[in-house]
Amino acid sequence: MKHTALHEAHERLGAKLIEFGGWHMPVQYGPILDEVNTVRTKAGLFDLGHMGRVHVTGKDAVRYVDRIATNFCAKIPTNSIRYSLFCREDGFPIDDILLYKEEAGTVFIVVNASNTAADLAWMREHTRGFDVKIEDQTDALGMIAIQGQVSRDVLQKLVEGYDLGALGYYKFCFATVCGIQGMRISRTGYTGELGYELYVPQKDTARVWNALLEAGKSHGVAPIGLGARDILRLEAGMPLYGHEIDATHQPLEAGLSFGVSFAPEKGDWIGRAALERAKAQPTRRLVGLTTPGPRVPRQGTPVFRGDAQIGEVASGGVSPTISKNIASAFVKLGCDQPGLALELDFKGKRQACTVQELPFFSRTRK
Repeated sequence: MKHTALHEAHERLGAKLIEFGGWHMPVQYGPILDEVNTVRTKAGLFDLGHMGRVHVTGKDAVRYVDRIATNFCAKIPTNSIRYSLFCREDGFPIDDILLYKEEAGTVFIVVNASNTAADLAWMREHTRGFDVKIEDQTDALGMIAIQGQVSRDVLQKLVEGYDLGALGYYKFCFATVCGIQGMRISRTGYTGELGYELYVPQKDTARVWNALLEAGKSHGVAPIGLGARDILRLEAGMPLYGHEIDATHQPLEAGLSFGVSFAPEKGDWIGRAALERAKAQPTRRLVGLTTPGPRVPRQGTPVFRGDAQIGEVASGGVSPTISKNIASAFVKLGCDQPGLALELDFKGKRQACTVQELPFFSRTRK
């Protein structure tokens, strides 16, 4: 298994470490639901060093990305970020990604840990006819996120000469952090809270992590593992590759149309024709389910309406934020109305659930 630059720090903090996407990562430092509450009420610190980081340069960088990605890269404002996907010709995703449009006409891309090698191979396979360079920066850069209501106050203590209040949602900038000049700071997040991501030179990652913990000590900031991160993103209605999108679930039925552009001026892109057909003939949709019952829905749990199975769970868990068991689930059209009563099937034992629109949790962003 690969180790991030913070592996020793996690061990010192007493984290429980597991394999995730080929990396040895902290799943929790303490009780998972307590970690969720820390992020919702204060802020949490996340090691995202396992995520893939790729830089696309060259005079055709934007045109190339518009050929391989679903969103319209040429229309992204400079220093802005957009959610997108890589799809095969059949419209099913290889990965979901974030596109960072840079001033030089270059594009920085963040991809999922488990898909980094496949993404890079696929990107390089499609460079023919384009003047581009694909640089894997995963080993050169660490990645740290701070998420929660006090995240701005904590991070601002370490940022020189830049007001984080000026950084809008899904925007990025370059600033001096902990004396390190030109560090990329973005404001996206995977929790539904105010938050930031730092792209740190690998040799400085542990120093910046420790500085954030120290700066956040008086605010109650704590390190957060993958277990809480999964609940946080599910509460916020955000997809996880391998659950809400995979080789059998295309992005439109997963509610990700905001990351897919059919604009004529974007031209053809890989998977466009298949997704246009899927858009014209939808058959199922991703919805939220809440259940007051004792059993926690998990991926693959069947969903029934009467005697007919009409779908299955994509992700499930316990939500301390709304004090219910929750799930995202793909269900047949006609069974997706908010308020509709359905049932979860746990090996022949039924448990009532109710359809609701995603997300389960949303905080107004300012």
